[in-house]
Amino acid sequence: MTTDIDLQSAIAALDEYGYDKKVSTDLEQARNKQQMGKYIKSLDYSLRRLLILQETVNELVEEKKHQLAQQENIQTYKTKIINLSREFNISYDEVLALMSSSKSKN
Repeated sequence: MTTDIDLQSAIAALDEYGYDKKVSTDLEQARNKQQMGKYIKSLDYSLRRLLILQETVNELVEEKKHQLAQQENIQTYKTKIINLSREFNISYDEVLALMSSSKSKN
């Protein structure tokens, strides 16, 4: 009987925790501009701290854009190598070897 009550209490606590996570003003839970704005307002930062936050976020956004552009360029390059290997009916590794050997000759 006691274990049933303990189990029910544990389940109720987990349910309450899950509910609290859904309605909390936690940045990890924020999925849109309104939720993020609400969280940032709850921090009650001064203008100076908000400007530092803005600068930091802008830098992180630029870094992420740069990383995505690099990944896209690498994927484009790989696709071009695959297309060359198909066009000349040779393996991907052979194309890389030919490119490497022609580069070292220059």
